[in-house]
Amino acid sequence: MKATTIIVTAAAVASASAFAPQSPARTTTSLQAGKKSIASRIFDMDLFKDVADQNDYGARGKKKLTTGNIGSNSYVPAGLSAAEYNKVRNSDLQKKNANYARNVAKAGVFEDYTDFYTKRGTDTAESWFKSVTRGHRMVKTKFDWSGAKDEQKTYDGGK
Repeated sequence: MKATTIIVTAAAVASASAFAPQSPARTTTSLQAGKKSIASRIFDMDLFKDVADQNDYGARGKKKLTTGNIGSNSYVPAGLSAAEYNKVRNSDLQKKNANYARNVAKAGVFEDYTDFYTKRGTDTAESWFKSVTRGHRMVKTKFDWSGAKDEQKTYDGGK
C-alpha cells in the first residue's frame, strides 16, 4: 500500500510539473547589451533634433516661405494686369508678415495681476462697479455692430 501511494504521489508531481511554465534562460543580444529595451530605444529617438524649434511660436519667420511667381498659365483676375496683380499680392504678403511680426512681439508679455486691479481701482473703492463698463476694458470688434452702413470702397484697384 505504501508503494502504491508513493508511485501515485510521484506520478501526480511529475504530471503537475509537466504543465508548469518553464522559466526561460536569459540570452544576451546586442540590444540588451546597453540594458535598453527596444521600446525605450525607439521612444528615445529625437527625430527633430536638427529643427527642435520648428513648432515654437514665431518660427515662421525662420522658414524660407515664398509666394509663387505669376507665369504665362497663372490666374490673373479680370480687370488686372499681371504686374498689378503682383503688386496686390506683394502688398497682401507684406501686411500678413507685418501682422505676424506684431503678434510675435506681443507673445509672452503678461500684465501683473496686482497692477491690473490697482489701476482699475477695485482694491480701494467700489466706484468701479457703478461705471458703465463695470471695470471691464472695452476692445474693438472685427465687425461694426452699430448698424451704420459703411460705404467706403474696400479695394481701389491698386491705385
